[in-house]
Amino acid sequence: MYPTLEVFGFPIDLYTVWIVIGIIACLIFTIFTMKKCGYSSTASDTIIIIGILAIILGFLIGMVFQALYDFIENPSAGFKISGSMTFLGGLIGGVIVFVGLYFLYVYVINPRLKDGNFFKSDMNKGIWYLLRIAPISITIAHGFGRIGCLFAGCCYGKESHEWYSVYSNNAGHNVIPVQLYEAIFLFVLSGVLILMLFKFKSKDEMAVYLVSYGIWRFVIEFFRDDHRGSLVGNLTPSQFWSIIMVIGGIAVFFLYRYFDKKFEDKQKETQVQ
Repeated sequence: MYPTLEVFGFPIDLYTVWIVIGIIACLIFTIFTMKKCGYSSTASDTIIIIGILAIILGFLIGMVFQALYDFIENPSAGFKISGSMTFLGGLIGGVIVFVGLYFLYVYVINPRLKDGNFFKSDMNKGIWYLLRIAPISITIAHGFGRIGCLFAGCCYGKESHEWYSVYSNNAGHNVIPVQLYEAIFLFVLSGVLILMLFKFKSKDEMAVYLVSYGIWRFVIEFFRDDHRGSLVGNLTPSQFWSIIMVIGGIAVFFLYRYFDKKFEDKQKETQVQ
């Protein structure tokens, strides 16, 4: 655990390397997919810029979430941002930032820009289509990130001395490699979602992601042994948010159909006129 690489004389830990690989893979997939799905170059560039800002702020918000969990568990220690973060906190924060910036740009900034302005975009596809692409991008980045967690020794599992166990410096003994299991799950989920998007032309990628990852994360928490703070009763913070994800996934499934039907009805009315 904790191996490092030396780049131009500077030591870089493999956790950071895998995080960077994940972000790059996520952006490459997103750019390729938006082009394949008919996004204009200006719309694609704008969405990527908003996405990068959301990723950066998502990391920071993930740290704030972890600091909040620690404060709830032990208020006497004070509210301190230590650098530790929680993925679900970062995901929630990143999504809120992305949606907020997206609507701010589309409905406030873009309409006020003159044609020819560098920041002007036609935004030829709405945010609902992004709901089909975003979960795949997230699972790709998250999968590589979990490999980074394995090398860093964080997010480790319960003690185990079976043949499949690995040593964790943080735990001080061999543990279940839950980070590797999660990485495999996320890559498999990425493949399923890609098939849904490109082969089966499904519109339920976001719903499937929220429900399937929510269930997976709720279960895998029972096999983890790292300290993550507390939030509600005997549930870990991640288990609490996992329940919210599953409920949200079911809601997205029905909401997408409702708005999709309204969009189709509006198109039919336009064609008749």
